[in-house]
Amino acid sequence: MLFDMLARVQSALLQGIDALPCEVEVDHDEVGLDKQTIVGLPDAAVRESLERVRAALGNGGYAFPNGRTLINLAPAELRKEGPVYDLPIAVGLLIGQGLIPPGDVGLDHRRFLFAGELALDGRLRPIRGAIALATLAAERGLDGVILPAENGAEAAVAASIDGRRSIEIFAVRTLAEVVGLLTGHLEPDPLPPVDVDSLIASAPAPIDFAEVKGQEAVKRALTVAAAGGHNILMLGPAGTGKTMMARALPGIMPPMSAREALDVTRI
Repeated sequence: MLFDMLARVQSALLQGIDALPCEVEVDHDEVGLDKQTIVGLPDAAVRESLERVRAALGNGGYAFPNGRTLINLAPAELRKEGPVYDLPIAVGLLIGQGLIPPGDVGLDHRRFLFAGELALDGRLRPIRGAIALATLAAERGLDGVILPAENGAEAAVAASIDGRRSIEIFAVRTLAEVVGLLTGHLEPDPLPPVDVDSLIASAPAPIDFAEVKGQEAVKRALTVAAAGGHNILMLGPAGTGKTMMARALPGIMPPMSAREALDVTRI
């Protein structure tokens, strides 16, 4: 099968609790030597992606192209870490072989962010930072995210911002399911978004602040800190109630907004 096009797939890289855009470019030359290279400051786990992708494609009934294959992770100046690029690399190779159309039938791969580690049999394994990836997709105006099934519930938290549906989350278990979605052979079934505001409203504090007996000076300090948004540090020997007071503090604080809840969850 001819590999006659440069493929571009949207993914992301994690920096702390935030996700930044990363474009995976796959270029192939059948005339060149049989060599595969990943550039763009990949770490060891990223460089090993080629072997996982090769096995996953083969065991899934797809071909890994012969010849020279160059995979660029842009922007090149930022270091890429982890196995998150297995799925976008595999999708890019399949696009280049013409096995995934440009969105005329199934989901348009240009409108989705891809992330996931591949097992050798084509199953998708969970990754870190699903909420950050989904938030990035929403901020960039993409249609959604395609990622491992184990990350689906986590990413669905970011699928709705301020109560409005913004992106679609497709939680898939295998590479074959991804191909099915992109070729139209599998009916799209995105996860329902999570109502973050309802979750916040229904989450009581572990300890009722009003039920704490004694510790009047500490309670006064915590009340002032909560009212003014100040930082507070509690010091003292074990068993004096520091952990109990910290757990009771959220009960006297104003409820978080959906955006604040997402930021805290990402930590």
